[in-house]
Formats: sequence, C-alpha cells, structure tokens
Amino acid sequence: MSSSGGGGGGGGSSSPPSDTVTISKNVTGPFGVAMSTSFQPAEWDYTLFQQFPALTTTLQNLQPQHIRLQGVSEGVPQGAADSSSTAWSFTILDAVTQPVLSVGDHSPEFQIAKAPPFMYSGDDSGNDFLDLSFQQFAGYAQNLVSYYNKGGFTANGQSYVSPSYPTDTITWWGIYNEPNINNNLTPQQYVTMYNTLVPAMQSIDPSIKIAAVELADFQGQVQAWIPTFVSGVTAPVNAVATHFYSTCDQTTDDATIFASVATNTNGNFNFVSDVQLLYSTMATNPALASVPVWVTENNVNADYDAGNGMSACNPGQTFVTDLRGSSAFFAAWRPYVFSQLGKAGIQALYHWDFGADAQFGEVNASTGQTQLSYWVDYWLQRMFPSPSGASLLQYTDTDSAEMETLPVQDIDGSVVVMVANHAINSPDDNNGPGAPRSALIDVSALGTFSSGSLLTIDASTSAATGPSASSVTPAAQITINLNGYGVAFLTLKP
Repeated sequence: MSSSGGGGGGGGSSSPPSDTVTISKNVTGPFGVAMSTSFQPAEWDYTLFQQFPALTTTLQNLQPQHIRLQGVSEGVPQGAADSSSTAWSFTILDAVTQPVLSVGDHSPEFQIAKAPPFMYSGDDSGNDFLDLSFQQFAGYAQNLVSYYNKGGFTANGQSYVSPSYPTDTITWWGIYNEPNINNNLTPQQYVTMYNTLVPAMQSIDPSIKIAAVELADFQGQVQAWIPTFVSGVTAPVNAVATHFYSTCDQTTDDATIFASVATNTNGNFNFVSDVQLLYSTMATNPALASVPVWVTENNVNADYDAGNGMSACNPGQTFVTDLRGSSAFFAAWRPYVFSQLGKAGIQALYHWDFGADAQFGEVNASTGQTQLSYWVDYWLQRMFPSPSGASLLQYTDTDSAEMETLPVQDIDGSVVVMVANHAINSPDDNNGPGAPRSALIDVSALGTFSSGSLLTIDASTSAATGPSASSVTPAAQITINLNGYGVAFLTLKP
C-alpha cells in the first residue's frame, strides 16, 4: 500500500484520516501482557470437554498462560451443600482440570475459590466462616496441593491422587475469590486467611507460587482492601490479582462502557486508575514493590441469571444477555483494555470465561463453536506474545479519545501497530455499530521495512474461522480504515 492509498479493514477513503499517529523510534519501556482464559468447574459446565473433545485443540490454539481454574459449588471437591459431609470427590473438578493441565503451558492457576460447605455457618452462598483462624481451611488447601503436586493424600480410609501426577502439577495458586463480596470477610480476616493458608500450602510444596486477593474491583474497593493487605501480609506474594468488568447492567450504554476503561471523570472508577492505585499502594511495602498485577477476570458485563430469569446485580430486573461480550463491540473494547492496562503495567489479562454464552464465552458452550471474542484474544496473544522482550514505542496521536493505538517493536526489529476503533455512532447506542474512523500511521522514523500485513477484526469477521491477513506494501505513511467497532493489526517486518 502506498502513502496515498486506501487502507485495510474496509477499503479506501477519500476523506482526511480522523486520526494521525506518528510513531517515534524512541522506546518508552517494555511491553508484555500474557493473555489467558478461565474455567469454572461446577455441575453446570463440567461436561464441556466430554461433549466437545476438539475444544482442547481450540484452547491450545489460544496459547493461554496459567489458565485459571475456579471450582465452585459441586466443583469444590470436599463436602456437599446443606450438609456436614466431609467426603471427597474430584469427579466434577477434574473433568475440567485434567484437560486444562494437558494444554497450553501445562501450568494453570488454581484458585481456591471456596472452602467446603461444612466450613461455613450455613453453606457457601453467603454465610460466615466458622473458623476465623482459618486453620481448618488451611488443612483443606494442603490436601489440594498434595493431591495435584505430591502424589496424593488419604482421607476417610481412601487415597486421592491426581491422574496427571507427576507429569503435570500445579505451580500457581490463588487464595479465595473476591473476598470483598464473598462470605462477609473483612480485609483483616482476609490477611489472616492468606497468612495462614500460604505457609501451610508451601509446607507441602515449597515451589508453589501464589496470586493474592483476586478482588471484585469497583468503586472504592482498592482503597478499602489493599492498604490492609499490603501492611499486614507476611506470607510470600508472587502476583496481586484483581477483576475488572465495565458494568453489571445490560442497559449501560456503549459510551459508559468504554469510559470505564481509562476515562477519569470527576474521580469516577476506571480500570487504569485502579491499577495505578494498586501499584502505588503495593510500593509502600518493599516486599511487594516488584510484584506484578494480574487481571484474572475481565469482561464487559458481570451480571448473570440468578434464577427464574432475574438479574443477579439488579434485583427485580429481568436478566438480559449482554451480546457485547461477543459482538464487534468486543473487538474494540478488549483491545482497548489490553492496550491501556498493558501501558499501566499489568502482566496478565484473563478472559472470563472460555466456554459459556454470548455474554461471557470465547466458545459457545452449547455448540462448541468459537465466537468473535475468541479471535480477538487469539490475535492479541499472537501479535503481542509475552514474554518476548518487546518494547512500547513512543508516539503521538490526534484522536486518542476514539482510537486506541499500541505500537510495539520486537527484538528482531519487527513492528506491530494495533489500532482499535471505539468511536460510538450515537450517544445512546447499546451494542451499536460504532462510527467509521481511519488512522494515518506514520512510521517514517522507524526506517524501511521489507514486508507488511494487515489483519482486521470487526462486524464482518467470521466467528467460525476468524480473520485473514492481507499483504501491505511498506511505506512511510499507511492508512488504516475501520468501518465501525473493531481492531486492526499492522505488522511490518525489517
């Protein structure tokens, strides 16, 4: 493509570009965000790999790092709801965990999301822990580490050993799920839990690593929880994790969803400001100053059907599936999140979750078919593999309010410039089409390149097969066109 020609993602345009991006050869720092995905082993979804065996290949092709496993309900392998049972069964948990252990980096993050039901004052749906010293919970956690990493344990006269042991074990562990909204925990009680469980688990396997907190992150939660954790934690921390959703209400308009990523209006919550606050707070404890932040859950809308078709987040409101989790909207939103949070320093971004519906899934759990969200995450991982030693290039941008730009140079001199168009078409759009925008990419400062390609994901992209790249003739200036919500990846090879 010549400097005067049209661009990719929908053909040429005679109007002036809406955005001019001028990229410098100066490096602003490293860039590395590991992409991953999540599973929630439970009675409602544990047969996913049995129904669709080919999904192990689909999952493998995502190249996910430290896939997150969050066993809940009957996916908790000890006890039974509304009973004092202490019996063990790994059937539901391992129906998902064992296939996950066999793919990717063979190193999932196992989040101990819940304790067995008998450890609560009623069940695990909102009641308090009976033992606030958490010694009982620590014993349960030790058994999990023994099961997956050390050849098993014996309980009630029976031995339990992971089928994957010793070939595949679990190095990464997360301590509880969203303690700020589950089981009436206080920040100090979570610190006690963490400081109790981690040494107990590491007494079984000293090599394990720990992701801490896994916060349900919304307005004020970092301020309320992280200072107490930072000042009180004594056990090792290898990552501090948080969860970001743009809304919990399907009626939230597109503009507000996009604003939740990085727009700081009147001190309102946004993803980037909370990551910055996490890092600045962690820096007050020398032991945490170099610990990375991971975002271990991320999607557009956190709401779900609480039963009888009603919204979990909005009592009295009918639940409506938010299709923005798998439409062209997602092709603008997730790359925007990836870029902004990567620039803010996060080192991992997890999709919630792999096999689900049109709101949450990368794959449709009813059909086994990939959705558009799958291809967005697939290409983010491939275009910006981590770790790779890649560097973020300095740039100027005339329309950063509507177009997100991410220019990264690899150690071999190749350059990838991502442009995500999140310009809305109408102020009240909800899963709207987005507005057409174009970007003139000026790479003249980077020297010459021998080859180039352009890959675009938008409303015209097949959810079944994904996008295809087209060749680009390198030039000093290259125009990229996006006909609405979407993302384009310009790759230039030296």
